[in-house]
Amino acid sequence: MTTSAPGLLYPADLARTASVGLRTRRMRAALSALGIAIGVAAMVAVLGLSASSQAGLLAEIDKLGTNLLKVSPGQQLGGGDAELPVEAPSMISRIGTVETVQSTGKTDAMAYRSPHIPSINTNSITVNATSLDLPDAVRTTVARGRYLNAATAKQPVAVLGSAAASRLGIAEIHPGARIWVGGQWFYIVGILNSATLTPELDASVLVGYPAAQKYLHFDGHPSTVYVRADTDQVADVQGVLAATANPQNPDQVSVSKPSAALVARAATKSALNGLFLGLGAVALLVGGVGVANTMVISVLERRSEIGLRRALGATKGNIRIQFLSEAVLLAALGGVVGVALGVVSTAVFAQVKGWATVVPTLAWGGGLGAAVAIGAIAGLLPALRAARMQPTEALRIS
Repeated sequence: MTTSAPGLLYPADLARTASVGLRTRRMRAALSALGIAIGVAAMVAVLGLSASSQAGLLAEIDKLGTNLLKVSPGQQLGGGDAELPVEAPSMISRIGTVETVQSTGKTDAMAYRSPHIPSINTNSITVNATSLDLPDAVRTTVARGRYLNAATAKQPVAVLGSAAASRLGIAEIHPGARIWVGGQWFYIVGILNSATLTPELDASVLVGYPAAQKYLHFDGHPSTVYVRADTDQVADVQGVLAATANPQNPDQVSVSKPSAALVARAATKSALNGLFLGLGAVALLVGGVGVANTMVISVLERRSEIGLRRALGATKGNIRIQFLSEAVLLAALGGVVGVALGVVSTAVFAQVKGWATVVPTLAWGGGLGAAVAIGAIAGLLPALRAARMQPTEALRIS
């Protein structure tokens, strides 16, 4: 026959004694746990929303394709801006694994709603010459009206990027709608949806290459060439693009992958998470102070209980573990509620944004762990104080 060590509490007995204070003082326990819950919820929601937004962005990038490459002029040795040859798009199209080549060329013209707008109010809108299949290459669509064709590309006709349309105050395409571009009227035939991989097009007014040369004195040199390559050959194509676009000066050509830039931008956004996690940690610490305060008051109010237990044979260790367990249980309950609130908040916001709901294990596991640790720290001193009480002192009526 085995006997337990003197003063040893079984887990069931420990859980029952630890919950006595919480069950008898429910309102106080709930308010103390609320502080912990708010801190944990903030931490879980920050990490969950960050992970969900990145997952949503990556899914969108995968849908748009990661095989888009962008060729643009670099810098000359003297420090000035370089220039892509006029033949760059046609030379790039000769690469065997290239699927699509489209381009834009930046003009010196400015676009305004009317000639009465002060010239200084450019609204950061650029006017670019464009090839005819650009929307397909950058995976965007026409929101209103239509895109340029072989006929309208030769006329004073323009298509607006989504941001340019908003800044010019044009939401619909009406017959005769026009804007003032480069000192003359250009008719509006379409508005594009936002181009996720190429946001520079959103703030652009797009006109055909022939029209840009005829009406805006454009020199014909492309400023950006958009290249779609075979997905399995993107790295190889990227390696030869500079030399193909400008054989004489390949070091003056910049080649980038827009999808990689978006992923990097999403990663830099996560740097702001530190601020919000810090705020959550502050809330968690405030909740810990609330738990400590609750436990101190609980020890003072339950002196008779402590004295009675000591008189009946409870050891200092029994008393210490009882009150420490009570603090940990209180914080753990707050942590569970906080995790639930954080997960629900993440799920609701992700659904609104159309993202997949992602809650990293680090978020809820770390939140619960932090809550338990805060509870243990907050309950340590009150537990030690309760354990130091002698039966005669505890039974004394103050």
